[in-house]
Amino acid sequence: MRGTLIAGALLLLVAAPIASQSRLERLSDAEFRSLFADASELGGAFHADNFTSNEPHFANTAAALAKSGPHGGAYLGVGPEQNFHYIAAIRPAIALVFDIRRQAVMQHLLFKALFELSVDRVDFIARLFSLPAPDGLDRMASIDTIWRRFGETPGTDRARLTANITEVESRLSRTHGLALSDEDLKSLEYVYEAYFRLGPAIDYAGDQQGLTTGSTNFVKLTSAVDDAGVPRSFLGTDEQYQFIKSLESRNLIVPIQADFGGPKAVRAAGDFLRARGVTVSAFYISNVEQYLFNPSMPRARGGQEINGGWRAFYANLAALPANDSTVILRVPYSPAEAKLTVLRTQPDGTVRSMRRDAEPFCGLKELLAADRAGKITTQADATRCGR
Repeated sequence: MRGTLIAGALLLLVAAPIASQSRLERLSDAEFRSLFADASELGGAFHADNFTSNEPHFANTAAALAKSGPHGGAYLGVGPEQNFHYIAAIRPAIALVFDIRRQAVMQHLLFKALFELSVDRVDFIARLFSLPAPDGLDRMASIDTIWRRFGETPGTDRARLTANITEVESRLSRTHGLALSDEDLKSLEYVYEAYFRLGPAIDYAGDQQGLTTGSTNFVKLTSAVDDAGVPRSFLGTDEQYQFIKSLESRNLIVPIQADFGGPKAVRAAGDFLRARGVTVSAFYISNVEQYLFNPSMPRARGGQEINGGWRAFYANLAALPANDSTVILRVPYSPAEAKLTVLRTQPDGTVRSMRRDAEPFCGLKELLAADRAGKITTQADATRCGR
């Protein structure tokens, strides 16, 4: 996000091919169910429904990743739709998406079913928001054209929503054999209902007040272009959509309930990949370190970390199959935002100012080496990659 210097550095990190990767054509339903269930661990709370990201500055980072060419390996990530943007850019063989909240995992299962059921972007948007698909829209139309035809008005046909919910739940439970509890189905329906009620203008906050939305919403996020004007969202082009759809249809995007500082999920994912000869190409961690470095933050501000915080997370990172090309991705800020002075409340109640100076990426091995050298003791150190 900071011009050609950062883009060039990123290309140096990711341009090298991922060596000795086994070809993962698909996971069977049984393999998908096993990884989904067995790798998951005890979840936790978060202060927002997080129906979408609030990260509008992803497009240039995605562009830099895409320029290195499809390089396979495994993508690991966290959060809602922004994972699809990076997956479309990186072109991994498999993607594992973590979240500490069960509801977020159910949201990804909703996405999975909708990708499988929807032939193209128009069909996907119509199903996601339970809206009628506009007539005469070519599948190759620009995303701006598609959104102009749909608009941002929420749906009103509740019978359509009910039919869509039934089809999605059948796809997950009957087609894929997922044993979803009543609570799981309730969470899935809660998310689907929110997309129906709030429409394409749905954002990070949903119905909640006082949350930072990044002045963006689903329409704006999926319409994002890089500095060269190239669409970079997973809905930006038919080709990008079809790549995600192909992975979902072959059970190669797997949601896992995980605490980054927890003892099980990240390590189980690493064991799964290592057994198949797959190396992690990128791990998008968003701003999770904010909570890992501040374990005493009140639950209302993100959930209390009880598993060891950032040190446990970095130990989990070290257990992943990685190489010199493996990249850690964080929230990409605009150049102005990246230099903001932010205030952090410390556990003793004092407020400390710090420069954000956030890098959108760094090499995984570089980060771990800096940690071993004692260069990382704060979140600010981490976001500078220990440099």
